Amino acid sequence: QVQLAESGGGSVQAGGSLRISCAVSGSTYSGYCMGWFRQAPGKEREGVAAILSGGITIYADSVKGRFTISKDNAKNTLYLQMNSLKPEDTAMYYCAADYCGYSDYEQQKYKYWGQGTQVTVSS
Repeated sequence: QVQLAESGGGSVQAGGSLRISCAVSGSTYSGYCMGWFRQAPGKEREGVAAILSGGITIYADSVKGRFTISKDNAKNTLYLQMNSLKPEDTAMYYCAADYCGYSDYEQQKYKYWGQGTQVTVSS
């Protein structure tokens, strides 16, 4: 059974930075495509960034130039470096994973999801 565990969330002032992590256990990490999603109170979950087949990275327009997604295959860990944080980035952040042939970032179609890590940005 694949398990995802996010960590690294917290509270930061606007303009600050955080790096959140997603540790993968229970399967061969390198074969997965993975993504970060977020959900703010009262809003629908939205895609933030993803690593697609072939290592292609994509980002939501709202985070382009500020966030960077990366993964460390040796550590079975996915990261999201978040810089120049804004209050509107406040949300619960979730990582998701699935075999690349089965995942779909736009449709948020991933088999495995973590429990989330809270990021709060104050003005």
